[in-house]
Amino acid sequence: MRGTKSAEVTTLLKAWSHGDAAALDRLTPLIYDELRHLAHRYMRLERAGHTLQTTALVNEAYLRLVDAKGIDWHDRVHFLAVSARIMRRILVDAARARASAKRGGDLARVDHSAPVDFDQLAATGSDRAMDLCALDDALEALAQMDPRRAQVIELRFFGGLTVEETAEVLNISPQSVMRDWRLARTWLARELRR
Repeated sequence: MRGTKSAEVTTLLKAWSHGDAAALDRLTPLIYDELRHLAHRYMRLERAGHTLQTTALVNEAYLRLVDAKGIDWHDRVHFLAVSARIMRRILVDAARARASAKRGGDLARVDHSAPVDFDQLAATGSDRAMDLCALDDALEALAQMDPRRAQVIELRFFGGLTVEETAEVLNISPQSVMRDWRLARTWLARELRR
């Protein structure tokens, strides 16, 4: 979504932020495909046979977005960043519930001896299943030490944003995004091997 459509989404997001309920009705068909793409990206990382389907993830995220109060939407990229965070929370909550119910017996396991290649993982999805709970815990630990680097991972890896879009959301240069991306991936890989 670029150009005119992106500008229209930004205008509708701002109108919705200021209480225009009709703006949400006009916005929904414009953002649905992007939400679905984002959800599909997340679902590729899940284990086979996951009970939550892409459509259900989109619907749950949409309901949470609609219920969110006080968000001052800046633009389409900001919307996607918030959506990515919400979808991640939904999946992590579901994974933690499964782990709690089965005492961890149903979680996909991470090969902690091998380095984690986030680009490869995002591209192959189910070829290399990952323990979402462990990654979430590591991201939370990283966020405590370096919030911006954790956001870079969340936006690029989970949100599927480009380097330029991530730079726009975080108001930093693309070079800073790439530096943070490399350093955060290295730190997370080391943390997940523990």
